[in-house]
Amino acid sequence: MIKLEEFRKKTKEELKKELLNLEKEVQKVVSNVLQKKEKNVKKVSYLRKDVARVKTLLNEKLKEEGASKE
Repeated sequence: MIKLEEFRKKTKEELKKELLNLEKEVQKVVSNVLQKKEKNVKKVSYLRKDVARVKTLLNEKLKEEGASKE
């Protein structure tokens, strides 16, 4: 699980890359859990929360850009 402060330091492009990586990781872990290769079932939950954090920060940055343009 990555800390929120680490995400806040990243640029919008870095957050988009991180989001893609996290979504791929979620798919991989879910597949491994279903195949009984992954024993830590909670890992999926942690990754999904990280995905939500990144999406929230991306939306915040987009709103900031919109507000600064006006």
